[in-house]
Amino acid sequence: MSALARLAVDTGANVAPGQTVVVSAKLGQEELARAIAAACYDRGAHQVEVDYLDPYVQRERLLRAADEALGEVIPWVRERPGQMAEMRASWIGLSGPPAPGLLDDVDPGRIGRDRSALVEWARVVDRREVTWAIVPGPTPGWARTVFGDDEPDPLAALWEKLAGVCRLHEADPAAAWWRRSTELSGTADRLTEAGLDSLRFRGPGTDLTVGLIAGARWHGGGLTSVWGRDHVPNLPTEEVFTSPDRERAEGTVAATKPLLVSGRKVEGLRVRFAGGRAVEVDADEGAGVFRELIRRDPGADRLGEVALVDGSGRVGAAGLVFHDTLLDENAASHIALGSGFTDLAADEAGAARVNSSGVHEDFMIGGPEVDVTGTTRDGREVAVLVGGRWGL
Repeated sequence: MSALARLAVDTGANVAPGQTVVVSAKLGQEELARAIAAACYDRGAHQVEVDYLDPYVQRERLLRAADEALGEVIPWVRERPGQMAEMRASWIGLSGPPAPGLLDDVDPGRIGRDRSALVEWARVVDRREVTWAIVPGPTPGWARTVFGDDEPDPLAALWEKLAGVCRLHEADPAAAWWRRSTELSGTADRLTEAGLDSLRFRGPGTDLTVGLIAGARWHGGGLTSVWGRDHVPNLPTEEVFTSPDRERAEGTVAATKPLLVSGRKVEGLRVRFAGGRAVEVDADEGAGVFRELIRRDPGADRLGEVALVDGSGRVGAAGLVFHDTLLDENAASHIALGSGFTDLAADEAGAARVNSSGVHEDFMIGGPEVDVTGTTRDGREVAVLVGGRWGL
């Protein structure tokens, strides 16, 4: 726990002396949140504030609140991202579902409508006005979801798996992550230099073509804030990503892993795209909550991200479904409906092709059985991922 806390602070958010830090956690993750606060103060942080989400209070809201209250955001919550940007603050979030299944009997329509569209936070992140990081926060409930009855001590087993994917067993985990960041950055540069016009994903239930923006950069690994502070936002991270053309997505895609949307499981997700929009959504479980999600605002049904993950990463090699997007999106290639990253566009014309939304929902579509072919702007086809390995 102390090693993960130090990694989150020293490498993830790279907290600077005198910086204010906000930690977002859920009830059940208090011990790790306290360890992170201690590590922040050891780095010289000026002030650390911890915000806790209680999933049981969220459940009562969904069951009892008036319809018109769903999706509302208190004004000072909307003001906070701008205030953090002015302060050049840092944010550390803990992922992981502390109470899986808690919302299984709640109307999926109400869950979807209550997804808060916090465009203010997306804007601050896009402009790199804060340093930030997300790390897993293990809890007994999450551990039982991952391992079921197969492990006598599921929480210890989850910690052991997370130590592996977060490289905590390395002699110097921070140095290991800066090396991995450099590797991912190099892969992103090769994709940018390839000058791809589109990507085609083909596999069981999937034949999807995603158009790319001329001149848009691919990115992987760490980020640099507007004031020059390097940090690694997602720990672990194994992806390289870009923002596609919001108008160009055609075909069908089948999710290769389940996902959680506002605490509700969505399994066997299938989506058809036409003219850039998600026009049909079906799933073995949870289709309703996903349909409501993409109705949240006018951009919620278009793609804001396409990300590629090869088979060499630590998360995929763990051989688990973690039931947490931070982990599972780094095991397989994925796409995200909703907001994109305008800072990856080459110019204003390209930025206008990046999707804007208060939603950003990743779902996994890749794996060894899904090949990815690129078409360059001069019409050549190139193998990008074949059998989970880089062909580019």
